[in-house]
Parts: sequence; C-alpha cells; structure tokens
Amino acid sequence: MALAAVLLTAAAPPPGGWYRAVSLTPQGGHLIGNPDAPVRLIEYASYTCRDCAAYNMQSEGVLGLAYLPSGRVAVEVRLLTETPIDLATAMLATCDDPARFPLNHNALLRSQARWMELVPHATAAQRQRWNQPDLAARGRAIAADLKLYDVMMSRGYDRQTLDRCLSDSVLAARLKAASSAAIAAGVTRTPGFSIGGKLLRNTRDWTTLRPQLDESLN
Repeated sequence: MALAAVLLTAAAPPPGGWYRAVSLTPQGGHLIGNPDAPVRLIEYASYTCRDCAAYNMQSEGVLGLAYLPSGRVAVEVRLLTETPIDLATAMLATCDDPARFPLNHNALLRSQARWMELVPHATAAQRQRWNQPDLAARGRAIAADLKLYDVMMSRGYDRQTLDRCLSDSVLAARLKAASSAAIAAGVTRTPGFSIGGKLLRNTRDWTTLRPQLDESLN
C-alpha cells in the first residue's frame, strides 16, 4: 500500500495527535504513537552514540509528520545504559512525566556534540566522581561536569526535580534491566532497530531503515 493511502485510511488520532501519545512499556521503553498500531518500530539508542544523534536529526521530523499521525506506526525507544554517562543521561531523559520524554530525548541528542565535547577534557578527579558507587552523587557529578543540567533546565526542569530523578534507584534498575534485555536480544550496537519483533541487520541510519519501514506497511 502506498504511503498516501496509508495516511487516508488510518484511524483518527486522539486530541493533540498520536505524536503526543506516550506510554511506558513492560520492556522499559517509551512508546510514542498509537499503542494499537499494527507496525511497531523499536529504536535502541544510547545518548553517547554519535550515530544515534545523526539518526535523530534525519528521522524525527519525518516520523512525526508522515508516519506517527497515521496511527499505523508507533515508535518505541529503548535505552542502552552500559556506561555511567549513558545511565545518567537516560535518567534525565526519563525524568518525571513520561509525556515529556520525546522532547527530552531530542534535546539530549541534539545537544550531544556540545556536552560530549567535554568528556575527553575531563580531569582524573572528574572521572573518578563519574565512576563512584553512589548513584545520586555519580549522576549529579556527570550532570554538572557535562552541563546536562543546563540542557534539562532549558526544558523547564528545576534542579531539585533533576536531582530526585538522578537518585531514583527504581528508575536506574528499570533502565538497566531494559538495557540488559536488549543486549540479550542481540542488540550489539546503537542505534539498533526492530520491526514487528524482528531485529534489523545492517541498519543504523534513516536511509537504510525507511524502505524497511515502508515495506512493513504494505
């Protein structure tokens, strides 16, 4: 079926459009779009992944304008958190109301080049703080040293809320479990993608992904 036909025959979205429909999944991801969509695209991402930032720039507008509004495609984002920096940024992205996640996700990836540029220049003392066992202290050090507080405050968060999220051991455990499950399922690099539960091979950008997504709609 052509994309134009898909858009014409799709179910009507709820107020605000499917892009504003965000829910948590049992697998620890954030589902954006119609939860009953026949096609579910799962994106496996990490915030220190430069290819993930590039993919976000390439795809976010197209998905939001041409795919999610149809109600036939939903996107689930699952985060990999193998490093302390990835875990801290994931905890910031998922802070507070799940409905805020899509724009938090975009903000952290769009600013990635700026804050990742600080990592190679970190002092030995900073790196030691980033790897300390205390979850809250480690997260606050990473957020301060990499100016991630600034990114999230530009999204309207206050420091108290962010610090509460960075100390949330239940949130950290959920993110770690989702990351471990993704790796166990065969995700070896980010970004990674699956459609209909099938992991896509040799797919790391929007140019390669889009034809496979279109095919799934036929």
